[in-house]
Amino acid sequence: MIPVMQKESDQIEIENILHHLNYRWNIEVLAQWEGVRVPFQPYQIYDGYEIFISHDTLERIDKLKNKTAGTRLKYALIDHFLQRSLLPHESEMQTWMRGAAAIVNGKKIYFRDIIPWCQKSSTYKSRQILQKETGPLCKLLEPFALNYWNILLDILEEEFGFNSYINYCQKKKGIDYLYFYNYFKNFLLKTDNLYFNAMEYWTRKRFGLPLNKLTRFDAINILSLVEFDDVFPEKAMGKLVGFFNKWSIDLKKTRGLNLELEREEKKSSQAICFILQVPEEVYILMQPEGGWVDLETLSHELGHGLSAVFTSSELSMIDREMATSYSLSESYAFLLQNMALSRPFLKEYLGMDTRDVKELFHYKMLKDLSVFRRYAAKFISEFEMFKKRDLSDGESYARLMARYTGFYHQPESHLFDLVPEFYSLDYLLGWMGESIMERYLSESLGTGWMLRHETGDILKKWWSQGNRLDIFQFFEINGLGPLTADLLLKRWKENLS
Repeated sequence: MIPVMQKESDQIEIENILHHLNYRWNIEVLAQWEGVRVPFQPYQIYDGYEIFISHDTLERIDKLKNKTAGTRLKYALIDHFLQRSLLPHESEMQTWMRGAAAIVNGKKIYFRDIIPWCQKSSTYKSRQILQKETGPLCKLLEPFALNYWNILLDILEEEFGFNSYINYCQKKKGIDYLYFYNYFKNFLLKTDNLYFNAMEYWTRKRFGLPLNKLTRFDAINILSLVEFDDVFPEKAMGKLVGFFNKWSIDLKKTRGLNLELEREEKKSSQAICFILQVPEEVYILMQPEGGWVDLETLSHELGHGLSAVFTSSELSMIDREMATSYSLSESYAFLLQNMALSRPFLKEYLGMDTRDVKELFHYKMLKDLSVFRRYAAKFISEFEMFKKRDLSDGESYARLMARYTGFYHQPESHLFDLVPEFYSLDYLLGWMGESIMERYLSESLGTGWMLRHETGDILKKWWSQGNRLDIFQFFEINGLGPLTADLLLKRWKENLS
């Protein structure tokens, strides 16, 4: 019998070491995204921790009295076990990926820059060239990605006894993946007519082409709302930063929040919120491109960042930092993202013309439906891929993505569209949560809730709860109702029918 005091001491020791390892890993990745010199090489992260990252530590965790904390610590440890084991393979793959580039009209388009290039710098013809160029590149890189995933699956099954990747993710996150697989297949059928009628009209209007002649690269372009950038208010980004004073939040003086929003050559082109410590160290990195995509991107990342820096420091380290799922954080991110292109924000705060607001909002709704369906299609494709335990088949992915989005997807690109641990479902759950939060705020404060001071008080109360609860528990305990997509379906029908 292990004394209670020793078990508590074990928990404190284990969570402190895991917190330190998380910090070391994240600061190294942050440096890479900032384009600055990394403090140490990835292989050095685990120097001195070989004994800790072991099954002996897992056995110590299994004996802890606090089972909720034990679950989070267990999967945090497994994360580091996987990262350490996969470092050589990931480094090899990243080395090849960094040099991979398509040649379009004499210019190199690196993999990491494809999204911003498609959004702002491309034409239909140049995207067709990109399509032809990236196919062979994906085939060249596929063995590295496939090797990485096969090793990961072998470790989970042979080292840790999980019978499948789905089983591993389900136990880690507490999510019934089969239930949501069927749920979203049904949701996609419900929105088929609404989506395809509206998207067919938009693509013909935008490109003069039917939807079935377009690719995923064309989807990136049209969904950036670039065609409406000519009505983008000149000082909209500055006004967004200043907006939060309405909620008694000064972004430039908020403790723990670090904004890096200037264009820098070495910085990653993909915006991200890096959370080193909650609530003390949160970084929002962004490489602005101009236009509506910047406004949406910054507001989304601020949802992650603000929910972290306003987390109560009185919560335990585990409740602040060691969530196994980040769907709740995605709810806050989508809430602020959608707020920034809402009609009250556009008209009353940014002062836009009523006609421009009406048109922009309509296509923002269609964009949202399109992106939501893409996440759902990705989740369905990935669920089927891992259920079969065959990651080499890209044909099924391409067929499902084309079926549900209407845009052609390359079969050979399936592994480079794959995000670990079914994160597409985390996005979907987060978006469903956003619609329920938005309803609560609208019913409490009116449709212009974002312009009310009281909104800040409500959000700070929600944010203060950190990661103590998962998204399902959070909505139940805070009286917000069950997590469903019903409000999203109602929203899109009202605005797109």
